[in-house]
Amino acid sequence: MSIDLLARADGLRAARIPFVLATVVRAERPTSAHPGDRAIVLGDGSVEGFVGGACAASTLRTQSAALLAGGTEPSVLLRITPEPATGPTPPGSVTVDNPCLSGGTLEIFLEAVVPATLVHVFGDTPIARALVVVGAAAGYDVAAVTDPAAAVPAGAAAVVVASHGHDELPVLRGALAAGVPYVALVASPKRGAGVLAELGEPSGRVKTPAGLDIGARTPGEVAVSILAELVSRRPSVAPAPAPQTAADPVCGMSVTVTPASLSYPHAGRRWYFCGSGCRDAFAADPARYGG
Repeated sequence: MSIDLLARADGLRAARIPFVLATVVRAERPTSAHPGDRAIVLGDGSVEGFVGGACAASTLRTQSAALLAGGTEPSVLLRITPEPATGPTPPGSVTVDNPCLSGGTLEIFLEAVVPATLVHVFGDTPIARALVVVGAAAGYDVAAVTDPAAAVPAGAAAVVVASHGHDELPVLRGALAAGVPYVALVASPKRGAGVLAELGEPSGRVKTPAGLDIGARTPGEVAVSILAELVSRRPSVAPAPAPQTAADPVCGMSVTVTPASLSYPHAGRRWYFCGSGCRDAFAADPARYGG
């Protein structure tokens, strides 16, 4: 990966923006791409980098949109051929025949890079610090803060208050106002009930004592119980709606409808194309292609 593309990927991760990293792993001549070529595909369909010409990029855009929509494995091997494929498709791969290719076959590994679940922890206590360590080991994005005025990050899946009685109410109110799905207070049952009464919230909106009752004693064990409860409350993720597609009127190829897709306005509608060749052919004689 080039330095610029690597920096771009790092920036997207830091900004918690999902994207697909595409890497050419095999190329048969006369394709213009080479093994090792890479690109980043964003949710709006824009492609940064190079893994093939316009027709290959159109197929890449469609498969990347499906990958980011979820409901499937986070990675797939995409095989693009100029002729219909024969034989079974191996597990974990997708084969697409693209008649617009200039020839050759491309195999591109697609990996969806999505933000880790964000957990906001308030406090500088042994349990708060253990949550950061255990959460990171479990693949969560966990950050502990000590400023009660710190805003709850957008998209936070959980807010855990583990400050041993310091500035609990403003942090809990902020988390509830932000609509955070899981809000928890590390406290004994008696003190937790007192905090909820002062907060004026019905039981159930704030989980206290925090975590599942697994007999936890040490800070690390309490952190495990809290993360286990967060996992147990995680809703089933339904697949996002499939990306909208349109048929290229020239070659018949399915094209994903995104702002980055090639299109042409005609007869009160917008027509979408796999590449500039099909778009130019349509623009020259729309009636020939049903326009």
